[in-house]
Amino acid sequence: MRNIGWCWWIIGAAAGACLLSCGAEQSSVQVPEAIAYKMEAQEAAWNAGDIPAFMEKAYWNDQALLFVGSKGPTYGFQATLDNYLNSYASTEEMGKLHFDLIQWKPLGPNHGFLLGSWMLSRNEQLDNLSGHFTLIWERKTDVGWVIIADHSS
Repeated sequence: MRNIGWCWWIIGAAAGACLLSCGAEQSSVQVPEAIAYKMEAQEAAWNAGDIPAFMEKAYWNDQALLFVGSKGPTYGFQATLDNYLNSYASTEEMGKLHFDLIQWKPLGPNHGFLLGSWMLSRNEQLDNLSGHFTLIWERKTDVGWVIIADHSS
């Protein structure tokens, strides 16, 4: 339970950083190379039809991982993976994924906030899907940068 409270603290800090920047010019801070690489690896795994690899490339493999989507919050790596597998049962439903990384805000030396958009291009029988995401990243000593909280809409 302690880890979940800590995640909410990070989300609150990220929200505060966003509120403080309202009306300010967009940050020109570049997305760290390691994070851009992980996002590209996620695209490649998704586009290969490999949802488990998509998750393993960037998400924190921990019960405290937080994913917030249209169905509300989900806690934990396995529960988030299961939701993806249930929502996208075939490669046709998965389509082809593309991310646009819009803005990176450092939240200290080991945390950051990434705003971006996503697009699923699918065949003519299925509608294309798109939306935005905010990701809280944490640099862990054992695995490097990982997503500890994801809000996607």
